Amino acid sequence: MCLVAAAWRSHPRFRLVLIANRDEFFERPASAAAIWPEAPTLLAGRDLSAGGSWLGVDQQRRVAVITNYRELARSRRNAPSRGRFVPDFLRGQLDAGAFLISIEIDATSFAGFSLLLADSDQFWFASNRADRFARPLPPGLYGLSNHLLDTPWPKLLRLRRRLADWLAESARGAEPDLEALFGMLADRQTAHVPAQLQSGLPPDAEAALSAAFVHFGTYGTRCSTVLLLGHDGELWFEERRFDPAGTCCGKSEFQLNAGRWAA
Repeated sequence: MCLVAAAWRSHPRFRLVLIANRDEFFERPASAAAIWPEAPTLLAGRDLSAGGSWLGVDQQRRVAVITNYRELARSRRNAPSRGRFVPDFLRGQLDAGAFLISIEIDATSFAGFSLLLADSDQFWFASNRADRFARPLPPGLYGLSNHLLDTPWPKLLRLRRRLADWLAESARGAEPDLEALFGMLADRQTAHVPAQLQSGLPPDAEAALSAAFVHFGTYGTRCSTVLLLGHDGELWFEERRFDPAGTCCGKSEFQLNAGRWAA
């Protein structure tokens, strides 16, 4: 159960502030966030099982992040990979709105997903489980987990509130406090999930998934990512990775001024 909080055009210095946890089974192979050798304008982690990604940014400072839609029914064995949308968008030339138009017809053939895309001008949300597949978002603060945008799961509300406090504090002009952002993502406090938001999972699993940082045996938070994108193109990107014990076991850091790229 992944978790994302994002502030779009809500800070004097940063066009986008995005923080995210990726939750997955630890046995599923993945590579660290890096420049892709075959796509040197793309910075992202990679799912080595299906070849896609969950979060990335490109040289043009376009951003994509995808979450699965929580459904207990097993996906079709031959269903296409949802993670392909992240590199497909970031390796292409379409703006966010045009890209979503290009995939809408085929979106129903995929298992449930929600997608956030940012380009230089707009921030979009899309889901193949929503009544309206895609819509642009006005400036504001948003939360996404494994459902529709801003579904009021307790951990989503808590993370969004804490990010709002960080935005207010950092707007005073100090250097951004990335440790505070990672601290929000590291929150292991569980919460009571209202009955209407529960998934029918066993109580211990439901409780574990109610925390921002998930630690549940063979499943849990695999990585936490902080991405800050300045109005001038300044980019901060840091990914911290975790082992099954919940201990940080590696990180990738990129801090780039406007006009520079990591390659």
